[in-house]
Order: sequence, then C-alpha cells, then structure tokens
Amino acid sequence: MSDLIQAVLHSDEKTNLRQFASILRTQEKRYLLRNEILSLFADYCQNYEKSERFYHSSHLSKLIYYVQEIIIDNESLCLIIRPRIASQEAYRLLEDLTYEPMSIQELLDLRDRLVGRFHPQDGDVLEIDFQPFYDYSPAIRDPKNIGRGVAYLNRYLSSKLFQDPRQWQDALFNFLRLHRYSQYQLLINDRIQTQQRLSDRVKQAIGLVSALPPDQPYEQFRFELQELGFEPGWGNTAQRVQETLEILDQLIDSPDHQVLEAFVSRIPMIFRIALVSPHGWFGQEGVLGRPDTGGQVVYILDQVKGLEQQLQEDIELAGLDVLNVHPKVIVLTRLIPNNDGTTCNQRLEKIYGTEDAWILRVPFREFNPRMTQNWISRFEIWPYLETFAIDAERELRAEFQGKPDLIIGNYSDGNLVAFLLARRLEVTQCNIAHALEKSKYLFSNLYWQDLEDKYHFSLQFTADLIAMNAANFVISSTYQEIVGTPDSVGQYESYKSFTMPDLYHVVSGIDLFSPKFNVVPPGVNESVYFPYTRKKDRLLTEHDRLEDLLFTLDDPAQVYGTLDDPGKRPLFSMARLDRIKNLTGLAECFGKSKELQEQCNLILIAGKLRTEESTDHEEISEIEKLYQIIHQYNLHGKVRWLGVRLAKGDSGEVYRVIADRQGIFVQPALFEAFGLTILEAMISGLPTFATRFGGPLEIIQDKVNGFYINPTHPEEMAQIILEFLTKCDQNPHYWQEISHRSIDRVYSTYTWKIHTTRLLSLAKIYGFWNYTSKENRADMMRYIEALFYLLYRPRAKALLEEHWQR
Repeated sequence: MSDLIQAVLHSDEKTNLRQFASILRTQEKRYLLRNEILSLFADYCQNYEKSERFYHSSHLSKLIYYVQEIIIDNESLCLIIRPRIASQEAYRLLEDLTYEPMSIQELLDLRDRLVGRFHPQDGDVLEIDFQPFYDYSPAIRDPKNIGRGVAYLNRYLSSKLFQDPRQWQDALFNFLRLHRYSQYQLLINDRIQTQQRLSDRVKQAIGLVSALPPDQPYEQFRFELQELGFEPGWGNTAQRVQETLEILDQLIDSPDHQVLEAFVSRIPMIFRIALVSPHGWFGQEGVLGRPDTGGQVVYILDQVKGLEQQLQEDIELAGLDVLNVHPKVIVLTRLIPNNDGTTCNQRLEKIYGTEDAWILRVPFREFNPRMTQNWISRFEIWPYLETFAIDAERELRAEFQGKPDLIIGNYSDGNLVAFLLARRLEVTQCNIAHALEKSKYLFSNLYWQDLEDKYHFSLQFTADLIAMNAANFVISSTYQEIVGTPDSVGQYESYKSFTMPDLYHVVSGIDLFSPKFNVVPPGVNESVYFPYTRKKDRLLTEHDRLEDLLFTLDDPAQVYGTLDDPGKRPLFSMARLDRIKNLTGLAECFGKSKELQEQCNLILIAGKLRTEESTDHEEISEIEKLYQIIHQYNLHGKVRWLGVRLAKGDSGEVYRVIADRQGIFVQPALFEAFGLTILEAMISGLPTFATRFGGPLEIIQDKVNGFYINPTHPEEMAQIILEFLTKCDQNPHYWQEISHRSIDRVYSTYTWKIHTTRLLSLAKIYGFWNYTSKENRADMMRYIEALFYLLYRPRAKALLEEHWQR
C-alpha cells in the first residue's frame, strides 16, 4: 500500500492530498471512519470541481477507498489502510506530506492517547499476542479460502500422509483403535496389531463382502468380519461395508484430501453432544421476545433436532444397531427459579419431536439470591459462569453416563463455558458466536470504561479471546462474519488487534488464516416454515385467529393501533425491540414516506407494549421511541404493533398469512450476523428486504430473490421498497417471481440437513487432526489459562461484589 501513497506523492495529485488533509484537520471529530472519510472526499471533489475520472480513478481516490480509519493526531494524520480482506497497515502522514509506517503497538498507543488513556509514566500495558502459537500450525494463504478451513486441512493432512506414509499410516491405525461405545470396541480389535496387518486385512475383508449380495444386512456376516479383526462401525449392509473398506484401502495406498474426508466422515465417533447456551430464557414455549431471547433459541432447538436425526442416520449406516447404539443430545442452559410462567425452572425438559434430546438446566450458585433467583442480562452473567461450568460437568456426566463427544458453545458466554468444560473433559470444542457484541457497539473497546457499568465489555471481550483461540474449530454462518467484505471489517477480524485502554493491548488476538474457521450456514425448520402455497399443510384452524390478530383484533393488552384500511398491502417485520434490530428505524422510514403509507400498512410483532413490563434498559428505550415515532408522524390508523409472544407454529403461519395478501418482509437491523427471520420469511414466499450490514449479503442475491436496504438511510430504504411496489403494479406476476426465487434459494442452500451433515463431518475431521498431527496445544492452553485466571477471574469477582450491593 505504500506504493499507492508514493504514487500520489510523486504525481500532481500531491496538491490534492495536501488540500484534502487540510480539510480533515479542520474536522471537529478526531477519529473518522470509512463512511465519513468517503463522504468528506466526495464533498471535496464536488467543492473543488474535480472530474468524474479523478473521483473514481485517480491514485488519491484509490487510496481513499482503502482507508478504513483516520485518526487526527495534532498536525499528523494516521491512516489505517485495509488493502485487502483480513489485512491492515497503518501509516503516519506528516504535515509536510512525508509518511512513515506505524507498528501495531504505536497504533494502539495512539488510540489510547485519543481517549486520554495513554500515560507513559505509568509504564507499559499488558500485550496479548496469540500469533506465536499459530506459527507452528498450517495456515491458509489466500483470503478467498478463509472459512474453508477443513478443505485446506484435508489437503494438508493428505499431503503429510503421502510425504511420510509410514508415520501417518501408523497414526491412522492407532486412531482407528481408539473408538469405543460404552463397553463395546468399534472398528478394529486386537486381531489387528499393526498398520501393515490392517492393510492386508482390509483387502481380505473387501474380498469377503464383495462376494455377498449388496443388501445383505451386516448382522448376517458380522462374525466373519470379526474373525478378520473388524468390529461394528463399517456399515449396515455388505455394499456399505465394502464402500467404507475400499475408501480406507485407497487412503492407505494413494491418499488425497477428498478420500481422507470421505473416510473420516464415516467413522462412528460422535454419539453424545452437549450444546451450551447459558443466557436468556431457554425454553420451547413462551420465551421468544423476552430480553436476550430470540433467534439463538430457534437456531439451537432446530439444530438439535437436525443433529439427532443425522446422528441416528449415521449410526444406522455404520451398522451400530447391532449394539443398540442411540444418540443423545443435551442443551445446557441455566435454571431460573423465578420462571415468570416459563419452564425455565425445570431441571430437565424433553425437546419436542426428538427421541433423546433434552434441555438440561443448571442453576447459578446462590452467591446473591436477589440476582441468581431471577433472569440475569447477558451483560451481567459473567461472575457465575466458572462455577456454573463446574456444576454442569457433574450434571452432564450423570445425564450422558459418561462424557460428551463434542461440546458446541453458543455466544460469548456459552463459548466460555464450552472452553471450561472441554478443557476439563478433554473433548472437541466447537464455537458458534452468532454475533459478537464488539462489532455491534461502535468503539465499544476504545470507550469500554465509559460503558462498563452497563455492558461489562472487559469481561466479554476477554471471554471471546479465550474461547475463540481455545476452540478446536469455529463455525460461522457467513464468510463476512469472519473477515467482512472489501468495504467492512468482519466480526472475528475486529479481534485481530485492538486496545482496551488501561487494561490491555491485543497485538494479535486471532489468526484469521487458521484452518479452524468454517462457514456452515444454518437451516430453517421446514415443518414450521414452508411456502404459503402449500395449503394442505397449513394451520387452517388457526388462520382466522391469526388474520384477526394481525389486522383487526381490538385488544389493548396485546395490540396497539387499529388499521383504517386493513386491505392495504402489509409491510411486516418481527424482532425483539432492541437498538440493533432497529424496528424503530423501520417505523421512522414508514413515517417519513407518505407514498409508503398510501400503499401499505406497517405491522410489527415486537415484544412488549409497555415500559413497566420490561426490565431491559434497551427494550424500554425502544418502546418509548416507537410510541414517539407513531405520534410524531401521525401513523395512527396505519400501524399495528403486536406485543405478543407467538407459539412457534403460529409464527410460521403468520408469515404465510402476510404472503396471502402479497405482503413483504423487512429486516431493518443496523447489523445482523446472519438472520434466521430472513430465511423464515423467504421460505414462506415473502419478498424480503434485509439490511446490507452483515449476513444477509450472503443469503440474498440483490434484486434476484430479495433486496438489500441500508437501514441508516430511511429515505433510500423507502425508495427501494417503493420501486418494488411500482414493478408489482406494472407486472402482475412480479411479486410471485420474487416469491418463487426466495423459496428456491432457501431450499437449495439453507436446510438443517446440509448444516448438520457438515457440522458432524467437521467435528470428526478436527478430532482426527488433533490426534494425528501431534499438535502441541499445551503452550497455547497455558497462555489461555493465564488470561482466564489473571484477567477474567478477578474482573468477574469484582462484578460479583457489585451484585452483592444491589
């Protein structure tokens, strides 16, 4: 990137750079972000009457495009440049237009100084640097392949098998000998003592089963295979056993990455899974819309059902029915004694539609009953997680009658507990962040001290660093969740380097090129959410009730607002009332557009109607703001606000009722890591307009099967919706065309079958990698433990002391 700076300085554009730098120095703000920089440059080009070519194609315009931030430091400018995804450089541009590179440490010091937190006389601040621990691991080179970690890892492992076949074949042999279920040995027994014997016996076994009818059940030739040294786990029919053995034979003789993945994915090694999600109200009824409770509950419950089904299918295909093997899945969450009418005070709850999947609730220890008897905000639960993990280990061992084979963490708190459990139980740990608060709250790390009373980001960001580095593999819903886009920084990328002034500097918080990252998008529950055209499957008995609720019911306890003309096209959204979900922004967009009001009614399903019913400060603020917008723009008769918690079946039918009237769905979040409601709306057949900030960019193909909106520009958002409505008026089939493409998009890419198959395959391959690579993680884990015990735990204890005072 220094070449581009030099190109500017060695051309007649040097004068333009001097002029623009002078404009920047006059700004009241000392810290400018990319959108502000681009806006200032556009104003500069307009005011100085620059040509279109200069604005789009000059060296200076290209440089400005790559500048992510500018910090104004006295008379010098610090340019933080992102020349490509997952890469950052910093330069100091002096008043005389000379420049010099800045180290990460210098940049972090400058940010501290910007907020008045840099005091050289106090000594240096703690530096956290994880990079040395990744230097001995394989690393992806091309940013386009970030998020495809397992594909890279398979190629790496198969190359090792090829380069040093004896060592790696011995490792593969020993790995196969590990696997047991309860008291039963799986795959190979003591009749096969060496790798060479394994290779010979595989060929013998292939000869045996190839002579059998392809569909002959495994139990009919089980003991012949056992004589050769093969225990259950190879397949349920002669054909399946033959396929598995042939894949292994090929892997031994001529390994490649596809063969390696195909074989390891067939190994029966996962039977018990624990999913961890401590915060919020985790239940199956009457919880959605409560504080901290939304998409993650839907996601996890649907994921559990998919995992159990896939595990059962894998067990059957492996021929383990002969051992009476059954999968078990447990969602670990916290027990809330004051349950407010939910089931969150029940220790154990069977998950609907499953054979052996459960919600296991473990209470927080009663350090302060006034706190632990009740719901606790996700920002406040940090003091209770360490002892929760200790107590949960005992409960999990009892329920599984052993230990799980895989632990999946959810959100920052769940991932921290997953780390603590996986460390103690010595099992594979998977992280799923869903959303990282650091990306959602601008400058949250820089001004953490000002926000600490409310959000406790010092604990949360430390927990994130611990869990994401400790995890064996990380699942993200989208590529940009990891490394963003050319225009924006990814959630994980934001942890690469940052400062928590007066607490620590993160020099390297995560290696984005590590093969631990994998993109595995979630699915949608197809039994609840399906196209509105499937009339025979719909809840026809509930249709009239839901129609009445959405459009005409007069019940102040559940609904605010009546519609003057219920027949107008419904503009629909459903989310929690918090700042990031931005339903108030959608209401403001509607209020500012008379044309939208003429053509549509705005229908919002959004939690509570009254501030006195909530204990969440963000929800209270958004309730007040929504009333204010309705009154300010005189939206009475045009808006219905439903303060209801829908049963899951009802929520699916609600989308379809809106689709019956050729309505549209709008998801106006300021940031959305993924967006399950988008999938739900699209599969129901609703044309969907979703935020361009976050995961929706990868779900929707703009103007093909949905539409992008910028929720920070309400007038522009209204215009995009109006353009769609105009096309619908001009072409009677346009609504159906977008509707059909929306449905097709979900079925082709976003199903739980695709998700769970991939997730289990990943868990097996990373388990194999951790064993066969002999990777020494002890040094990293000691470093992580130091952060936990010396940074996290003291701050958690300090917060606990605060809780005692409440």
